[in-house]
Amino acid sequence: MQQLNIYANERVKIPPQGSGSLDGLSFAVKDVFQIKGEVSSAGNPDWLRTHPPAEKNAAVVEKLLRSGASLQGMTITDELMYSINGENLHYGTPVNTNAPGRIPGGSSSGSAAAVAAGLASFAIGTDTGGSVRVPSAYCGVFGIRPSHGTVSVDGLIPLAPSFDTVGWMAQDAATLLAVGKTLLGDEDTTAKPAHGFTRLIIAEDMWSLADEATRIKLESLLPAIIKLLGTDAASESGTDGLASDFANERDAVQSLVIAEEGLPAWLNSFRHIQGLEIWQSHGEWITGTKPKFGPGIADRFAWSSTLRAEEHAGSFALQQTAQARMAELLTPGTLIVAPTAPSAAPHLNGSGEDVEKNRSRTMQLCCVAGLSGLPQVSIPITGEDGLPIGLSFIAAKHEDLNLLRWVERVAAALHSGM
Repeated sequence: MQQLNIYANERVKIPPQGSGSLDGLSFAVKDVFQIKGEVSSAGNPDWLRTHPPAEKNAAVVEKLLRSGASLQGMTITDELMYSINGENLHYGTPVNTNAPGRIPGGSSSGSAAAVAAGLASFAIGTDTGGSVRVPSAYCGVFGIRPSHGTVSVDGLIPLAPSFDTVGWMAQDAATLLAVGKTLLGDEDTTAKPAHGFTRLIIAEDMWSLADEATRIKLESLLPAIIKLLGTDAASESGTDGLASDFANERDAVQSLVIAEEGLPAWLNSFRHIQGLEIWQSHGEWITGTKPKFGPGIADRFAWSSTLRAEEHAGSFALQQTAQARMAELLTPGTLIVAPTAPSAAPHLNGSGEDVEKNRSRTMQLCCVAGLSGLPQVSIPITGEDGLPIGLSFIAAKHEDLNLLRWVERVAAALHSGM
């Protein structure tokens, strides 16, 4: 039997602590959450060695157990959640069963891999800069980064608190929604449009980051998706951009540039604010412990240590600009559609310029929701050569449940071959 290398601690199993909407479901949890009596390693042996066992379960774990789900183990993560690839120097790389020989994506690598392999009904991860969305796309599962602050981070090892979210993954949209109702509450905090969503924005600058095969495949799905909008989106010609075949006089579908300053500038803002917070969260421990990190992780922490808040006022200003821009675009009933990642999962053990180029493009795609604190769901699509790719929808803040219901409709429509 193939060794999947998914669990950091497989012996941690907790039966349900109550009964509810998740009865009969099992879940795995990323090795960065507190489990009573256990030590979370955060993907690093020195962290494991220097921290005590938890006195209680993380809030999200407790809520899931009380809703009828059972815990089936703690999954491998990138070191201190500071990567997007899912390759761990110390514990190895979880096997991506849907794309053999390719990375699972990180930092919630083990959680995505566990769902893809059928080892759990769903899995809990974290998403600061793309750590649920990217592995979901690479491993061919559904995944959500919720609105920032909507799911409790009590009992979570922090990375960059202004961006940290608790996300989850599942093999199907119905389970993703069921978990969402448990963790978010089953009441909407925003007005729900009669048809779910009535307007779709095709983000030209985000689509331009995808490779040709990924872009062509995902574009082919747009007509079926547009049929689900609350207003008729009959096609007309004469509109520039990706929406040219779908535009209509009611503006149900619009193609435009999201980041007028450029996505590289938005990513630069995100990286600097994130780096400042990461060093604030972990600099003292790193300086005192001098842990052994993998090369890429070590370089990023070293870079973070050089940042000074007073030198990056422009990054905070641009974040406010990005948030205002997204609030302007995402009026109630509006969605942004874009690729989750620029391609299928890269091959294992990659190095050099291509790896850095892919990382930069991936982070540019992810920083849109991350910088603005918005909910984003990635749905799995079969791409070229049968490899998983991801299509994403971004909604206004706190429209998480509306978004999850929409994704369930989209998944059903695409499955039925509309």
